[in-house]
Amino acid sequence: MCVKLISSTQRNQLFEIFERDAFHLELRDDYSVPDEDSPFASWLRGESVDYSYMEPWTQLIRRVTGEGKSVRRIRVITEPHTPYIQWEHATTALNHEAGEEIRWLPRHRLPEGIIFPLAGNDWWLYDDRLLAVGHFDSQGRVLGSEIVEDPATVAECVRLRDVLWAVAIPHSEYKP
Repeated sequence: MCVKLISSTQRNQLFEIFERDAFHLELRDDYSVPDEDSPFASWLRGESVDYSYMEPWTQLIRRVTGEGKSVRRIRVITEPHTPYIQWEHATTALNHEAGEEIRWLPRHRLPEGIIFPLAGNDWWLYDDRLLAVGHFDSQGRVLGSEIVEDPATVAECVRLRDVLWAVAIPHSEYKP
């Protein structure tokens, strides 16, 4: 079966049409995002980092949260952290300042019996009705997102979001 994927730019256009809530579940301990390669390498070397690459995202989040919409994210992570997760934690303040609410959930604290739908891929859930499921290559680079609107799959993701949100640790309280 061939899966139709949309680009990250097309996925971000969903932020123009959602009405109430956008929620992201992140399940990977490493992401290979081309825009982040140079800043991440600078951070690893202990150099100052130019975070201007994040401005399109933070501007978008400021705008939609300023309209009264919520943007939330849970990062399910392994402890001890990979260097990428350490860097992601260090940069989360920029997301938070823009209005995104981020929580952390160490894998060893997942509720018993949790099974991740959608083959364990990351996903964005918009207004409890539409999913944009991330697909990655073997090096962790984003291939695109698959749109899923199947009511049973969406309902399972809504249920999982609510279970995980209740146990995940707010960014301001999570100390790696």
